[in-house]
Amino acid sequence: MAQDAPREAPGRLPGRVRIAPSILSADFARLADEIDRVGAEADVLHVDVMDGHFVPNLTIGPLVVKWIRRHCDLYLDCHLMMDNPGQYLEAFRDAGADSCTVHVEVGGTGELIAQMRELGLGTGLAVNPETAFEACEPWLDRVDMVLVMTVHPGFGGQSFMSEVVPKIARARELIDRAGLDVELEVDGGIDPRTAPVVSLAGARLLVAGSAIFGQQDAVAAAGAVRAAATRALADRS
Repeated sequence: MAQDAPREAPGRLPGRVRIAPSILSADFARLADEIDRVGAEADVLHVDVMDGHFVPNLTIGPLVVKWIRRHCDLYLDCHLMMDNPGQYLEAFRDAGADSCTVHVEVGGTGELIAQMRELGLGTGLAVNPETAFEACEPWLDRVDMVLVMTVHPGFGGQSFMSEVVPKIARARELIDRAGLDVELEVDGGIDPRTAPVVSLAGARLLVAGSAIFGQQDAVAAAGAVRAAATRALADRS
């Protein structure tokens, strides 16, 4: 049975840069405290789910998401780096996820989008650095968000891949040309130095992990990422 429509992520306004701290770089022994550290600057909490197959790392599942949801009211987007996300979408919904993001490389994209819609989840579609953005194009009018990976998924703390910037610009072009209300998100190596680059290319939701949780003052660090991107857009205009 279809659920209520997914709630809108807070702070989503035209042209506004939003920040999604990635808990992959948080101290998992103190996860509740780590989430509290970033709450004042977080628009979305980015939850990295890795299965050890689609990517060479293993992280968390619905049980941890359940406890995160009990602890905070942030919008939870679960980035499912998994071979078989369809088997777990309902479990993540029941655990408290607001949206799930699946990879176009997994295949069965239409069925996964339909399943997320039926469950009342926000729908995200991710694309790896080596995959042409045209793989996402047929689905743009069916999703809420497109996530362009600016590193190879699997591990935090990687260096930003500047060669992906034209793909971000291409995504922005296709979304705008079609007049779609689709969030354009980037993930990988985002910090105050790279945030202006991706925002000028068209991204408005920036995932950052080590640049936030790796700093002594996580709120200030998240604010610095947002401010760098916002200044770049203001200077261009």
